[in-house]
Amino acid sequence: MALVEVSGYDEFVKVVDANKGKTIFAYFTGSKDSKGVSWCPDCVTAEPIVHGELSKLPDGSIFIYCQTGDKSYWKNLENKFRTNLKVTAIPTLMKYGTPQKLVEEELLKPELVHMLFTED
Repeated sequence: MALVEVSGYDEFVKVVDANKGKTIFAYFTGSKDSKGVSWCPDCVTAEPIVHGELSKLPDGSIFIYCQTGDKSYWKNLENKFRTNLKVTAIPTLMKYGTPQKLVEEELLKPELVHMLFTED
């Protein structure tokens, strides 16, 4: 499993393009401040749960940790995460290219994160 951290939509797309053909999981979270804390309280709560399940990722898969931007960018309904990727809330964890995703409070349940990582 490779873990890649990106910030912003364009960086996300570059990593996806560079890993075509691989299983990609993407975690979208509010960007962090200089202290390493996201402006999104739900993201702060969900992050340790998601990180705790990373060992369950399939061999050869890619995990993209994507900071979506500051609060004002995220709240703009025209931002590319919303328009191009249909990410309507953060935190969101998705198996890229499939309809499988977990959103907000679903990410507080380690068993759901585990299922997303391990089921085909």
